[in-house]
Amino acid sequence: MTDPSSIKKQLRLTALAKRDALDVQYRIEAALRLAETAEKIAMQPGTVVSGFWPIRSEMDIRPLMFALRAKGGRLCLPAIIDRETIEFRELLRETAMIDMGFGTVGPGPEADVLQPDLMLVPLAAFDDRGHRVGYGGGYYDRAIARLRADGRGLRLIGIAFDCQRIERVPDEAHDQPLDAILTESGLHATSSSYR
Repeated sequence: MTDPSSIKKQLRLTALAKRDALDVQYRIEAALRLAETAEKIAMQPGTVVSGFWPIRSEMDIRPLMFALRAKGGRLCLPAIIDRETIEFRELLRETAMIDMGFGTVGPGPEADVLQPDLMLVPLAAFDDRGHRVGYGGGYYDRAIARLRADGRGLRLIGIAFDCQRIERVPDEAHDQPLDAILTESGLHATSSSYR
């Protein structure tokens, strides 16, 4: 039997190659379409929303994040603390951004640390069950497991392009399934959202 991490590595490479091949103009238009779906994301004013600053050819969710802020959301971004841990720091208009490694930026240590209610999760590939292939570091799976262990009611929305959908992601014990996937074609509930 093949090791799930080896399978995920190959799935990651294939899905990222498809994402990288997308036309730049298409990516821009897709990001703007995502922002238009903000009204379909149920949330109360004051909901803490964790987003991410895009790297490489990732979907640019900044328009979506700012639309969710306009609905009353409180934004935060992940900050890498060490080789195992991320925390979520508040993103305000005047927040100074610093290098977080891996080509991304986030708020510095002076920013307030928040506990997300809704997480917009980056990914390399996903299936209709809500399982995802991340980038291999496990930061999000560990952070989600920690938040849930603390009793957080947490909703997870994976962010991707439709071309990143695959038939099936191999299950591993540490995987944290997503409740929905948001792509340029809309917000899609997963079979995991009914667990």
